[in-house]
Amino acid sequence: MKTIDADIKAGAFAPVYLLYGEEAYLKKQYRDKLRNALIPPEDTMNSASFEGKDIRPGEIIDLAETMPFFADRRLILIENSGLFKSAGEELAEYMKAISPTAVFVFVEEEVDKRSKMFKNVKAAGRVAEFTRQSEQVLIQWILTRLKREQKNITQATMQKFLQTTGTDMEYIDKELEKLLCYCMDKDVIDLGDVESVCVQQTTNKIFDMVNAIAEKNQKKALDLYYDLLALREPPMRILFLIARQFQILLQVKELSGKGHDNKFIAQKAGVPEFALRRSQGQAKSFTRDRLLKAVTDCVETEEAVKTGNMNDRMAVELLIVRYSG
Repeated sequence: MKTIDADIKAGAFAPVYLLYGEEAYLKKQYRDKLRNALIPPEDTMNSASFEGKDIRPGEIIDLAETMPFFADRRLILIENSGLFKSAGEELAEYMKAISPTAVFVFVEEEVDKRSKMFKNVKAAGRVAEFTRQSEQVLIQWILTRLKREQKNITQATMQKFLQTTGTDMEYIDKELEKLLCYCMDKDVIDLGDVESVCVQQTTNKIFDMVNAIAEKNQKKALDLYYDLLALREPPMRILFLIARQFQILLQVKELSGKGHDNKFIAQKAGVPEFALRRSQGQAKSFTRDRLLKAVTDCVETEEAVKTGNMNDRMAVELLIVRYSG
């Protein structure tokens, strides 16, 4: 990210940029930074955008070889193409000799670092991975936003806010805007404000559902499931998130048992440290064998649905009933 900022500040650009990773908010920020720095917003003649997997490499190359119209460069923005996971041979080869008047910006969620496309782009230009940010970075980012609006927040309220929103910066941004509007006439944001305004992310509802399962509170677990269905969450996505939570709990239980510190466990389990403390408490409600069985049952439930042996909605409901009964 620092190298991209330096390029923008100097006005000297690489022939190609690849922005990838699961943190969509930061990717969009840097995509827009590059676009605005490379081409004036009103210049529609010298910028072209492509999205999706139906990219025609020959068409892209011809465009890159076309001289810009009364400008120094031509911007070619390509998003979610899948070119960094599939072959992409023709465009990968072109990355070795990009026209000096063209600048490519690729925005992808996933890439294969072994692919020819990735290697050639990395050799020719800049590659930036946007991962989920740490708790400390998120807190600092939120505090900066609050300071700009002349608002204060306690540590307990900040933790509650992050527990509600999760670590997705795009979702945090949306919920923070709601919170600031709600607290327009207040100097200090409190717990009640967060509880009144902020909506739990789906992953947090899944956490609560697994918690209800651990407590054998079948009614609450099913109520949360029906809430998610009412929000139009597909049953198979709910199943995936339940399985993921059980896998996290299994990792947390095993690593905690081996005496590892919280920072190490959080990194290995793929969760922020503030969420780890809740997961450690939840993991105590299950034995290791029970967690292993739960992960296996999730896989078997998915297979039963995919082979047509069970209806997806009913299959997930039966799984919840089995573990919360």
